[in-house]
Amino acid sequence: MTQRVAVIDYGMGNLHSVASALEHAGALEVTVTHDHAAISKADRVVFPGVGGIRDCMDAIRGLGCDQLLEQAITVDRKPVLAICVGMQSLMTTSEENGGVVCLNQVPGEVTFFGSPHRASDGARLKVPHMGWNQVVQKRAHPLWAGIESGTHFYFVHSYHVVPNDPDLVVGTFDYGL
Repeated sequence: MTQRVAVIDYGMGNLHSVASALEHAGALEVTVTHDHAAISKADRVVFPGVGGIRDCMDAIRGLGCDQLLEQAITVDRKPVLAICVGMQSLMTTSEENGGVVCLNQVPGEVTFFGSPHRASDGARLKVPHMGWNQVVQKRAHPLWAGIESGTHFYFVHSYHVVPNDPDLVVGTFDYGL
């Protein structure tokens, strides 16, 4: 049976790049949409984003997608992949844009790398961080199916997620913080 994947379109982000990557990865029925019925019927939800967290939160709340995400995560228990600003929005708060209240689906905060941008050993950190880094798996998770620990992932970010429960972390890389 084909898995239906809804990529949430809230007017921000790299929606079609994400949809193309999902289609390339497997036999999925991918729909880019903000239609509540289509998102509710999906087996999986992808919540991408590019831009500022305040604009993201305004857009998803304006479309009612905040309620759809809460339903998918807490009631339907669907797999939800949140990318970049999508991931930020699932946290309790973000320091970006002077501080923003987010969806609180993952208790914790999104914090700035710091200023001046220094690693714990005093070395200067480039912010935004851009580049390939080896991600170390911290625990088993379906996200890691077919992916080895130490695989390189590409990052472009100035903020990082700090969940209240460190056991929620499934993978990390060391940027020196």
